[in-house]
Amino acid sequence: MNDELRSRIARWEEAVLKPALSKAAERRERFETASGTELKRVYTPTDREGTDYSGSLGMPGEWPYTRGVQPTMYRSRFWTMRQYAGFGSAEETNKRYRYLLDQGQTGLSVAFDLPTQMGFDSDHSMARGEVGKVGVAVSSLADMQTLMRGIPLDKVSTSMTINSTAAILLAMYCVVAENQGVDIRVLRGTVQNDVLKEYVARGTYIFPPRPSLRVTTDIIAWCARNVPKWNTVSVSGYHIREAGSTAVQEVAFTLADGLEYIKAAVQAGLDIDAFAPRLSFFFAAHSNILEEAAKFRAARRLWARLLRERWNASDKSCRLRFHTQTGGVTLTAQQPDNNVVRVAFQALAAVLGGTQSLHTNSRDEALSLPTRESVTIALRTQQIVAHETGVADSVDPLAGSYLVESLTDEIETQARSLIERIDEMGGAVPAIEQGFMQNAIADSAYRYQRQVDKGERIVVGVNRFTTEEKEPGGLLRVDPEYGIRRAKELAEYRKARDNTAVDKALSGLSQTAEGKDNIMPMVLGCVRAGATVGEISDALRSVFGRYQPVSRG
Repeated sequence: MNDELRSRIARWEEAVLKPALSKAAERRERFETASGTELKRVYTPTDREGTDYSGSLGMPGEWPYTRGVQPTMYRSRFWTMRQYAGFGSAEETNKRYRYLLDQGQTGLSVAFDLPTQMGFDSDHSMARGEVGKVGVAVSSLADMQTLMRGIPLDKVSTSMTINSTAAILLAMYCVVAENQGVDIRVLRGTVQNDVLKEYVARGTYIFPPRPSLRVTTDIIAWCARNVPKWNTVSVSGYHIREAGSTAVQEVAFTLADGLEYIKAAVQAGLDIDAFAPRLSFFFAAHSNILEEAAKFRAARRLWARLLRERWNASDKSCRLRFHTQTGGVTLTAQQPDNNVVRVAFQALAAVLGGTQSLHTNSRDEALSLPTRESVTIALRTQQIVAHETGVADSVDPLAGSYLVESLTDEIETQARSLIERIDEMGGAVPAIEQGFMQNAIADSAYRYQRQVDKGERIVVGVNRFTTEEKEPGGLLRVDPEYGIRRAKELAEYRKARDNTAVDKALSGLSQTAEGKDNIMPMVLGCVRAGATVGEISDALRSVFGRYQPVSRG
């Protein structure tokens, strides 16, 4: 059959293709994906012959999960529709959450401002000018209570994009739930808690990698015993892609970080099958629909194989479940309405790739925080994909596509090769300490920007099809005086609490950090005593120190 097919392809090239090319050349000499993988003119079943992946497609819900982690996927229920939101005060953000829930959103996704992410209270000198700018300002338990006011935490799944201070914000969330009368064992959600990618791509680190890995492991162990339905780490490729990586690097570096977390937890004495099922992943979706769908399929299969090869993990532990966010770096300030189209295609790619959860960016996010109108359009985009396009009516609808299957194979092969290089260095932490991932991403980002600048890669409205535009109006801005008001609120908060109890709790946390016991119970004690995010971070900084970034070699 394949000999007959090869003969047919040869006849087509001679009788049809060559005459066509003699009349009109193709648009480009080379066609490639966003990762630089060259695309053939035509794909056929022969493209998988002799590969390690022949016959590896499998069925949905079965190892190695190429076609999805559930046998019925969206025919049973749609992905969780989230909108990442957080700005200014806890009061303002709470109003946005309640509005989105009323509009049909099925889960919360919390954005914290930079001071909160980096362990500074809103009145710290390092927070000046940044309070509430790119997320909600949370310094105290009172702020978290306001943020979640009127939201039943036993009925809503909450994702928190927080890393270096993940232990503190998770503790606050749990105490708020207890104050609502909710047993924390029923809480559902995710704390990103992926601090390794902060050194690689994002920069909101506090401590050096090794003590940070200890904190991450403590969260994993504590949640396994106390909050069993909580996803303890969301290993984040999204920020790696936002920093300029290719799709292949996004898969490789993300999975390498995930392997490092598992290795650390196993070395700490945890049974892999007791915690690995609660790990989740977070990927970006860009506009090259077929490469992105193949990327998600390849990531699922590679993760399953790596966990089986290295730890003989159970099927449940091998299931790669992931949240997706459409690509922030793909949004343009020029002709911002075009972003609605970009986001729709990216959402489609994520669904075709089998995501479990999705956030769609708003059209104005290259200019400001999204307005209510923009965020509603973004949510409606997901709802249209779910209810009107038909792509959710059959599981893994692109399966069997010669191109998609070949891309899936190629991405897995290239990603595994990168992971093996990281293994040779001793794992993700040594690779980070040597600057390997950082330099690889920087090179990819530079190469992409050169292609855009030279017009080799077209960005509609930016380097082609440009127009004269007016200054956009109606953008959402955070009150510049908000930081001043926050400082006054925190001063009053500190006066009203029992500062002796706070000091005692913080001292106990520092002592625990100096040893090997799990820090989470002490963090909870600090939160209950009334300590702030900055104060708890300082107690840990005094023991762990601060990270100094690796200079590019």
